[in-house]
Amino acid sequence: MGVEISRLVNGLTIVTHTMPQIESVALGIWVKSGSRNEKFDEHGVAHMLEHMAFKGTTNRTAYEIAAEIEDVGGEINAATSVETTAYYARVLKNDIPLAVDILADIITSPKFDENELEREKQVVLQEIGAANDMPEDIVFDHFTETAFRHQTIGRPILGTAQSVRALTADNLRNFMNEHYSADRMIFVAAGAVDHQSFVKEVEKRLGNYRAHSPAPLADLANYVGGDFREYRNLKDAQVLLGFEGRAYHIRDYYASQILSIILGGGMSSRLFQEVREKRGLCYSIYAFHWGFSDIGLFGVHAASSEDGLHDLIPVILDQLYKVSEKIGQNELDRAREQYRAGLVMSQESPSSRAETIARQMLLYGHPIPASETLERLSLLTVDRLTDLAERLFIDSKPTLAAVGAIGPIMSYGDLVAALSSGAGRRPY
Repeated sequence: MGVEISRLVNGLTIVTHTMPQIESVALGIWVKSGSRNEKFDEHGVAHMLEHMAFKGTTNRTAYEIAAEIEDVGGEINAATSVETTAYYARVLKNDIPLAVDILADIITSPKFDENELEREKQVVLQEIGAANDMPEDIVFDHFTETAFRHQTIGRPILGTAQSVRALTADNLRNFMNEHYSADRMIFVAAGAVDHQSFVKEVEKRLGNYRAHSPAPLADLANYVGGDFREYRNLKDAQVLLGFEGRAYHIRDYYASQILSIILGGGMSSRLFQEVREKRGLCYSIYAFHWGFSDIGLFGVHAASSEDGLHDLIPVILDQLYKVSEKIGQNELDRAREQYRAGLVMSQESPSSRAETIARQMLLYGHPIPASETLERLSLLTVDRLTDLAERLFIDSKPTLAAVGAIGPIMSYGDLVAALSSGAGRRPY
């Protein structure tokens, strides 16, 4: 059995992927609402909703939610991203009705007890404090804030200490009432699941859930780029150099993913070999490409001691220029195989499969077969990738974020000048 899709009268989409060799099921509700859907005065509310999901409903206490799922050996959790919020569980196949009931209960009947909220605020405040204490984490927050200045897409998902303290139970209720609706939700199950039986279980509990959300979709993002630096008295520095990437729907999305692998997707990648292995300028370096529904971010992250910072950015720039001039067929083939292997391996995990299906349904309205993705990858050529690299790196305003012992790092003005003048083409 493959992927099967049903839609309830209220618009809720139900998707299953039956995996006969599996005895367990990964299932969850994915909501097309995340941190970028927040208003400016409710920063952190989407993430707080995730935390409060397990703090009691009108039918179950917080303890009962945990005990009922653990009584059958299951697991339950939630996650907030920029564009989605997920509530999910993993159970054995005979316990699907229980998991569906608990997840639906969380969505339809949250209690939002004020005492529980105050306690959970303290947990989130500790999360924020821990993130601020870890340069390798906080630099990514500064990176996105700089790339998308004064926009909700660029704000930290956790919120700030001030915004979290200000949240109320009414904020949570209002956000859920405005953004959670059947037409913005996907209920997915992957593993030992029968589609028709699953649909009946979901329909019993969510068939009458509100059909439409009154809230408008999030504003379109606008990449602006810029510079952020925070000196800390540390032994090393965390550095992020980035550029505007490509959205999921854009033709160059998969090309951008492959380009990130060629540049910094493993120990054989250009950046790892040149910056770390040959020159010893950092102890960690990799490239990444994040796609969102309407925009993307392409970045290079490096962790270096202060001694290596003077040459770090110039050498990275040199590699960006070189990849815009020439890519070997062997590099493209290797990157394709890395992507293909990751895709195939993820399909062997019910949890990964459920998450992938949910993301594709929310973005495209249908699941994308692995064969279709592999076909798109097969059409990529070295000429197309070098053309993309030039448009990404040479014709785009950069974003630079650095935290730690950052004194010797290249100035933002010199960075922009090097990109615009081609100075980065000189050998280092």
